[in-house]
Amino acid sequence: MPPYLTRSLLTFAIALTLSGCEKSASVDKATHDELVVRIGAAAPLTGNQAHIGKDNESGTRMAIDDANAKGIVIGGRKVRFELISEDDQADPKTATIVAQKLVDDKVSGVIGHLNSGTTIPASKIYNDNGIPQISPSATAVNYTAQGFKTAFRVMANDAQQGRVLGEYATKNLAAKKIAVIDDRTAYGQGLADEFIKAAQANGAQIVAHEYTTDKAVDFTAVLTVVKGKQPDLLFYGGMDPQAGPMAKQLKGLAMKVKLMMGDGGYTPEFIKLAGDAAEGSYASLPGVPLDKMPGGKEFETRFVAKYQPIQLYAPYCYDAVNVMIAAMQKADSVEPAKYLVELPKISLDGITAKIQFDEKGDLLGGAITMYQVQQGKWHALETLGAVSAAAH
Repeated sequence: MPPYLTRSLLTFAIALTLSGCEKSASVDKATHDELVVRIGAAAPLTGNQAHIGKDNESGTRMAIDDANAKGIVIGGRKVRFELISEDDQADPKTATIVAQKLVDDKVSGVIGHLNSGTTIPASKIYNDNGIPQISPSATAVNYTAQGFKTAFRVMANDAQQGRVLGEYATKNLAAKKIAVIDDRTAYGQGLADEFIKAAQANGAQIVAHEYTTDKAVDFTAVLTVVKGKQPDLLFYGGMDPQAGPMAKQLKGLAMKVKLMMGDGGYTPEFIKLAGDAAEGSYASLPGVPLDKMPGGKEFETRFVAKYQPIQLYAPYCYDAVNVMIAAMQKADSVEPAKYLVELPKISLDGITAKIQFDEKGDLLGGAITMYQVQQGKWHALETLGAVSAAAH
């Protein structure tokens, strides 16, 4: 090899090495100056509830983007929050795998899961590893009744919601004979049971209690059984992928019965799936209507411009992230063990409500709003005053 070529190659090698050193040094400097904090999120991002899961993911992401834009400093270092989002497929077994993955990924906290049936089994894994978990949407009473210090939620629970639904059905809709169908999930069954207790306490007769699954699409057989009982009202405990077809099949069987659901049915997707059979259906949603929420209209405008129309829980996800970050700021630490101590003391004016927790981690004073489909859209009927979670 000619000497001049040897010198050229040597010069190039030295330059490349120096370039690599400079790059490495700059990365180290960035890492030193910036504190990266991973926040986990889990929801069904595939399957028949993906539209709700992606809504959750987008609400979480928007809160993280907003926090990063503020240049938050914790422990003397500028923080960059990073979203680690996982698909739990609305499946309890998958949820535990996802939960362990988030723990292994060293997240500082978790927003989720969406469904009660996934939230509850995952919560033990987070508790065992000391990772704070704030669910924006899991309403089953059992989630916070386990006594885990890591478990919180920013939405009223099923004891609160079920009581309001049962009272509304009997007092406002004058239902005397009520049929109930639930999907046997932790959410659907839990809400149906609470509804039944409240309806019976207010003088209604439960003429049928039938069951389906969160994967079913044909309800002809179970609805035929219900039809024979001649109820005034049918309550369904479950989510919109089943509620929509069920409403259609109710109409197909010429059943003159009011359909009532919890928050799982209060979506634009329910109306899309049910078509004109959605008209007149009732549903509840914890909290006040979006346009009555503090900052609700502004949130909706920004969210729709960035993502798509709100399906259901996006504002609650946004609040859950901000509550978690507020606890970190109060503790001046992103270490789970340190900021977890501050979470029960938090008082935050959120998008959805003033967020404060009781001793179980439930939202204090959760209001419930009743809605009805009128002319192809959900319309708020009445917000029923805050019901204390502690009372249940």
